Amino acid sequence: MIWAIYFAIASLLAIGIYGVITKKNLMKIFISISIMETGVNLMLIAIGYIPGGTAPIENGDFTTYVDPLPQALVLTAIVIGVSVLALALVMVINYYEKNKTLEYRRLMKW
Repeated sequence: MIWAIYFAIASLLAIGIYGVITKKNLMKIFISISIMETGVNLMLIAIGYIPGGTAPIENGDFTTYVDPLPQALVLTAIVIGVSVLALALVMVINYYEKNKTLEYRRLMKW
């Protein structure tokens, strides 16, 4: 079961890296970055998972519990990721209004 999650993490990261490296359209690049962010968040959750662990609620009759810190970090990362993506979309809109294209390599002179 856990190997399927690791395979999903590797797949999301590979798809995101492939999109960032090969695509010329800024929208596709930002979507690829968002896919990579999802892979990293899933990795943080998978690292904090303990098979058979329970939530650390104060009842006293559990032996293993799952650390809630990775979950809190992922929730924070999701909020920050959404706000960064919104800022990037505003920048893409401004770029399109100025240059009438979303392909950045066409306008670069190097």
